[in-house]
Amino acid sequence: MGRLGPTEIILILVVIILLFGAKKLPDMARSLGKSARILKSEAKAMKSDDQQSAPADPPHTGTVAPDQPAAPRTIQAAPGDVTSARPVTEPTDTTKR
Repeated sequence: MGRLGPTEIILILVVIILLFGAKKLPDMARSLGKSARILKSEAKAMKSDDQQSAPADPPHTGTVAPDQPAAPRTIQAAPGDVTSARPVTEPTDTTKR
């Protein structure tokens, strides 16, 4: 397969507009951008969690009181986007899986 020229790109865009309609395209682009921001922030959070969870010395057990509950974590889709923030519940030893 060769490279796409300007004629082929225009033809593909016309077909996309005919299939989805001009009114739906901005909404689709907006949701695609939001999904990309969510994916980027989740990947960044996972990377920072990996760096924080791999210390040089293993953590000492018993330093935190077992009856003291851990603070709930919140994952945000993008900085400042509070509409899609959701609390994360992590399984504990007492919850059934």
